[in-house]
Amino acid sequence: MRIVYLIDYNCPYSYIGLKRLQKAVENVGVDVEWEMRSFELEPTLGKRQTMTTSERYAEKYGVPLDEAEVEISEIEKIANEDGLNINYKDMLLVSSKDALRLTKFAQNRHPEVTLELVDKIFEANLVKNENIYKTEILKDIAISCGIEEYEALKILEQNYYNIEMELDKDEAINNGITATPCFILFLKEDRLIIPGVFSTEKFETALKDMISGEIEKKTFT
Repeated sequence: MRIVYLIDYNCPYSYIGLKRLQKAVENVGVDVEWEMRSFELEPTLGKRQTMTTSERYAEKYGVPLDEAEVEISEIEKIANEDGLNINYKDMLLVSSKDALRLTKFAQNRHPEVTLELVDKIFEANLVKNENIYKTEILKDIAISCGIEEYEALKILEQNYYNIEMELDKDEAINNGITATPCFILFLKEDRLIIPGVFSTEKFETALKDMISGEIEKKTFT
């Protein structure tokens, strides 16, 4: 089975959903080839940390800051129940572009370590609240995953994989995908699109239905 996952590192649901799907894959015992595709949610952000996620949530959805903080706390609670100790409300938003470019490189040249890289970048951003737009942070994460320092710096200090990122997002939008996360399962001639976060149990059901051949090409809702 091949699973394509569309994520953004500023999206806690991407972290939660990917972890749940990985657990479901392990529980079902299916061999999977994973493929990461990027979907940058905040393309106008830069290195400068200008607001917290709570402030951005309030601005984006037009709600008071205290209401936004309640919503953010609910997201943290969901993650915590899955064993992900995220600190989303205090995370300062910065661009995820370089982190996504680095991951696209890993998917292309070092696919065997890509999931580990993804997990460590999510942890750095959402748990440790590190600035994932800093070259030094991303370089160290890449090295910890077995990627050579010179390779990581070559990608991070230049504009490699910008076009690939844009193509990922354009293709997703052309297929009706407008947000993260989204998971696309392929097995033989069958394809199953799973938009958003589902429970581990529902992911398991989808996997089993794919394996049994009971799922035709459709969207899982």
